[in-house]
Amino acid sequence: MSEECIKKIKTRQSIRRFTGESLHENEILEIIKTGTSAPSAGNKQPWRIVLVTKENIKEQLAAAAYGQTFITTAGVILVICAVPYESAERYGERGSTLYVLQDTAALSQNILLAAHIKGYGACWVGAFDEIEVAKVLKIPKEMKPVALIPIGKIAGNLPNLRTRKQVSDILIQESF
Repeated sequence: MSEECIKKIKTRQSIRRFTGESLHENEILEIIKTGTSAPSAGNKQPWRIVLVTKENIKEQLAAAAYGQTFITTAGVILVICAVPYESAERYGERGSTLYVLQDTAALSQNILLAAHIKGYGACWVGAFDEIEVAKVLKIPKEMKPVALIPIGKIAGNLPNLRTRKQVSDILIQESF
């Protein structure tokens, strides 16, 4: 793996300050397309993405996200939705309760990395009222919003990178 790629992965961080500028549609679509290269159980790809650019909808999402108003200044908010029944078709209950969440998490991480590589800031927001978000966006009942990802041009300087646990603190057993 190239050192540049490793550096990009290691320097990705949550950004909560945006300029409010719009993003070009082709940039957004490329970020989404990169996201969809994520792995998924049985290649079911049990996800949908709602692309939000309208200011009034962003404000409603911020309210549903317990007042996290920083998301209103992002150029776009991607709302990642899980589609449990698509995973359940092949994997039953485990698909609908676990694999679908793992799959959408992989999609979300790819989106975050793609945005970072393109020079944008992004943040994974998981604290929100799922029912309210579904209502605001008219998401069908068979889908479940699992993440909000505001993406935009970064305002100001980047924050310092947060420290990470050492590998020795998280590696349970060495077997090589």
